[in-house]
Amino acid sequence: MASIEETEEFPTDYEIAQQAEKEHIADVVAPFGLGREDLDLHGEYTAKVKYDAIERVRDSDRDDAELVLVTGMTPTPKGEGKTVTTVGLTQAFNRIDEQALAAIREPSLGPVFGVKGGAAGGGYSQVLPMEDINLHFTGDLHALTSAHNLISTMLDNHIKQGNDLNIAVNWVNWPRAIDMNDRVLRETVIGLGGDVTGVPREDGFILTAASELMAVLCLADDLADLKERVARMIVAYDEDANPITVDDIDATGAVTILLKDALKPNVVQTIEGTPAFVHGGPFANIAHGTNSLIADSVASKLSDYLITEAGFGSDLGAEKFMNVVCRLGDVEPSAVTLVASVRALKYHGQDMWPPDFDALDEPDVEAVRAGFENLDKHVTNLQKFGVPVVVALNKFPDDTDEEVQAVLEHCREDLGIEAAESTVFEEGGAGGTDLAEKLIDAIENDDQEFRHLYPDDAPITEKIETVATEIYGADSVTFQSSARRDIERMENLGFGDVPVVMSKTFHSLSDTAEWKGAPTGWELEIKEVYPSAGAGFLVALTSDVLTLPGLPEEPAAANMDIDEDGTVSGLF
Repeated sequence: MASIEETEEFPTDYEIAQQAEKEHIADVVAPFGLGREDLDLHGEYTAKVKYDAIERVRDSDRDDAELVLVTGMTPTPKGEGKTVTTVGLTQAFNRIDEQALAAIREPSLGPVFGVKGGAAGGGYSQVLPMEDINLHFTGDLHALTSAHNLISTMLDNHIKQGNDLNIAVNWVNWPRAIDMNDRVLRETVIGLGGDVTGVPREDGFILTAASELMAVLCLADDLADLKERVARMIVAYDEDANPITVDDIDATGAVTILLKDALKPNVVQTIEGTPAFVHGGPFANIAHGTNSLIADSVASKLSDYLITEAGFGSDLGAEKFMNVVCRLGDVEPSAVTLVASVRALKYHGQDMWPPDFDALDEPDVEAVRAGFENLDKHVTNLQKFGVPVVVALNKFPDDTDEEVQAVLEHCREDLGIEAAESTVFEEGGAGGTDLAEKLIDAIENDDQEFRHLYPDDAPITEKIETVATEIYGADSVTFQSSARRDIERMENLGFGDVPVVMSKTFHSLSDTAEWKGAPTGWELEIKEVYPSAGAGFLVALTSDVLTLPGLPEEPAAANMDIDEDGTVSGLF
């Protein structure tokens, strides 16, 4: 296992990562049943699992692992530690002699250099090598960017070369992609040369993680399935409103070739030497927001417990996992751990906008209690799926014992569920063993049956209304006239029996970012519904979706540097 040198002051994430003594990745995965011959090595500490190994592992007689989903209450802008909890909990299971693997999403360069910085966990619960993971890694994001833009190129070339498919130039739904937060590219005009360089039309860029290709990659079962999904992605419509697919423009084969290596799941290690799959990273609003199913399927056959996470709060990430991922991947969670924090509870207890962030650092038990309604709503939402819920209270250094105890008592006495203090950031796996044991107990004593919120054959409007009222807490849903036309068109195109991905703000349970707690007495408005045909779901928009973020006033990139010895600073 990786060893950490003792320091007088608590080291930074980067210092911890640099002090860790990593093992060769082949040695890390060997106890879990993968040999060196099963790996495509990317240096000493990173590898991809080969296709023949994937097939062998998934065909084994070993039972699937108990799947533990890590999600969270509505977060503050700083986040509440889902990835840290996922990594630390995985280490904790192994510390109590229970084989466990982690499966998380891989970072996009846009957020890494923008607001969030690195996304490999933190403290003594992070995945290594963190520099590689946060930067180019194994090239998956670059392959996706190239494949996405190849479709754009083939589409515009078809229009230029005679447009035999009669594509409506103003009904092209496939933008360009870039893995960087470049706001000036959100809206562009292309083809300004007319006959020479193409027909002029409006276009734009999205972040690579927002591409449907990312969702397709993360839901594909194997290379053949990937090719089928790519083929049916809708890129435009013709003058008669018929969909134009990737296959129609003869791009399926070339796009799949570009993605053939990206589909192989990546495996790295945690600070404590536990294997971790880091693969894929779809948006959690316009897509399903979890790592790849192919990584989950491999990890599930190599361990007794698989710890994975969903994006944003449980109203977005966990709901999509339960209703979309579990349905499309034919999987079921054994338990859910809901990450909460004293800071987030105080945030949701404030009756003001903008929030007073300075007050969140002040000890105040009553301010913590004032935010319980947000936590309670997330707990009751998750219980509707028929899975046991255990709250993980991610403890920050300034949290008082009184504040922590107030949360734990509320969960046990008022909600009737187990809760555990988690200190995995500071202590690694040792800080999560209580949480791990409570999850094991919850799984072993669970007599519920997992269920989706709605059946496949429910009308599209009913699916949307169910999520809005049951999960978000809306009183009702209104559909703009354009959205109703979209729904009618989706039903005519045969998309009536697929799940729906709801896109709304992640700052609130409601559709208004400023509303904290658990708002009631409001109405959700649906503006647009469109298909992600390759992924296999519909997307319902409640507001304009920012699929290409911009950089903040002080980007994370501005505080990054590298010295003459190659030492990187500021990546976290």
